[in-house]
Amino acid sequence: MEFRDLAAFYERLEATSKRLEVRAILVELIRPLRPPELARVLYLSQGMLRPEYEGVELGVADSLARRAVATAVGTDEGSVGRLTKASGDLGTTTQELLATVRRLEESGPLTVAEVYRELSRIAEAKGAGSQEEKVRLLVSLLVRATPLEGKFLVRFVLGTLRVGVREMTILDALAEAFADGSKEARARIEAAFNLSSDLGLVAGVLVEQGVGGLASVGLEIGRPIRPMLAERERDLAAVLERMGGSAALEYKYDGLRVQAHIPKRGPVRLFSRRLEEISAQFPELTDALPGAVRELPAILEGECVPIDLDTGEIQPFQEVSRRRGRKHDLARVQEEVPVCLFVFDVLLAGGQPVYEQSFPERRARLERMLRPTDRVRLAVQSVVHDVPAATEFFEEAVAAGGEGIMAKSLKDGSGYRAGARGYWWIKYKREYTAGLSDSVDGVVVGAFQGRGRRAGHYGAYLLAVYDPARDRFETFCKVGSGFDDAALAAMPKRLARFETGERPPSVETGLTPDQWMRPGLVLEVRGAELTLSPIHRAALGAVRAGAGLALRFPRFTGRVRDDKGPTEATTSAELLRMYRSQVRQASPSEEAPTSPTG
Repeated sequence: MEFRDLAAFYERLEATSKRLEVRAILVELIRPLRPPELARVLYLSQGMLRPEYEGVELGVADSLARRAVATAVGTDEGSVGRLTKASGDLGTTTQELLATVRRLEESGPLTVAEVYRELSRIAEAKGAGSQEEKVRLLVSLLVRATPLEGKFLVRFVLGTLRVGVREMTILDALAEAFADGSKEARARIEAAFNLSSDLGLVAGVLVEQGVGGLASVGLEIGRPIRPMLAERERDLAAVLERMGGSAALEYKYDGLRVQAHIPKRGPVRLFSRRLEEISAQFPELTDALPGAVRELPAILEGECVPIDLDTGEIQPFQEVSRRRGRKHDLARVQEEVPVCLFVFDVLLAGGQPVYEQSFPERRARLERMLRPTDRVRLAVQSVVHDVPAATEFFEEAVAAGGEGIMAKSLKDGSGYRAGARGYWWIKYKREYTAGLSDSVDGVVVGAFQGRGRRAGHYGAYLLAVYDPARDRFETFCKVGSGFDDAALAAMPKRLARFETGERPPSVETGLTPDQWMRPGLVLEVRGAELTLSPIHRAALGAVRAGAGLALRFPRFTGRVRDDKGPTEATTSAELLRMYRSQVRQASPSEEAPTSPTG
């Protein structure tokens, strides 16, 4: 496939925000493709070179990209910078500049395979001289590129592709392009993806072996599984009712969810909730796990929690956040912030998949195979059959430093549902006992310039929840409270790679911020209550026609959810349940007041 054809498809995708149109364009794009080109196109269309968990990064900063563009078109970096300031997008500037110069055509048009190979070489360039090599490789592509190709090449290397292609939409397109488009086929494709976290792999198996061949896609050490997620309930009586009267309750540790892949031989690999490899940040866990597990190879899930080694007491989550993303001075921080992994599930034991077994069976297997140590322990659990026992365990969990409890079904069929959210697991936190029934994890989709003491900086942020059914991000609040000076100073740097000059197609809101952001960064917020709003779009029309849900008096908790991707934020459906639970607690017939501003 020629890259100019792929760029033309990207231009069409960028021009529409309608999901059905996006899917139809994707089907048209991928239907003629076969492996390995199909995988390359799928990765590229998501702005990646490999599955997300492999962590492949191009490492091309704005300055390097500007230098490459200037070299390719024979101008200076200052001119490129001035034009980009006017256009708001280096990709657009590249397109405009390439239209004024003659491209090198001696070697023929660029192919997708060539572009993919050269981009991979850019990602692989490390160490001394790597920046010059990255620029050289990018220039070699740009001098052969058409203006449209150049626009998308530059956007890709900067991580701002902006064609609106997400995993769920790709799964829809795969079902239509290479299966019968039925719900059953779509579900089987998604199930294979949830177990492998690799769209390229799944697409290849689907094309070559059909839907039936997807059963061969299973667990593999070093390839993370998309995590199973929990629902919420308003009180412990409702939790037990959902569970059929009995449930296994566990401490809900306030830490970092970790998926541990432990081979018989070789390095242990740790993955975060969003499938980012974090092994290097927790060397004490990678050292301790092989000796703490009897049946290898194994895949375990647990919560990484900061602890006081002298007392064994759990420490606040903010402590473990100091370990996230750190590459230097690890020995010192490891000593200052010791951690323990509280293991709560097993998916692979002795090389055999056990994720489909019921939860009681998996827990029993986990108890047999784990040798508890100071660094690796079993999550505290109790099976309860009534509300008094559940209440007692909940209070015990909170007193021990947990943030609440997790309830897990004991029923047949309570297997691990990779990538799914449902009532087989229910979380119940101490915040549920009064006021608004939980914190909300919101995705930053915009920023507002500050005033007064915050002049010259962003002063508030527009947050959205996620609607997986529509693959849309719907706003629910504008938050400026709760940020200390350090947090305010850090936010622009965190958000720089998500900035965009126009509203992202997947964002729905009635507000216009000073700066739009592509959905990426997740913040935890709390507020007084949820109300109806004519401005925000979360669960629009679910309570009253033309009104969405808004969080009154929102406040940033100080917790940036680096462990969550944007599609793992609080969902619109969850926010609606929280609103309805809040209304029930206030009065069975009382509806929360409408807020004109949210």
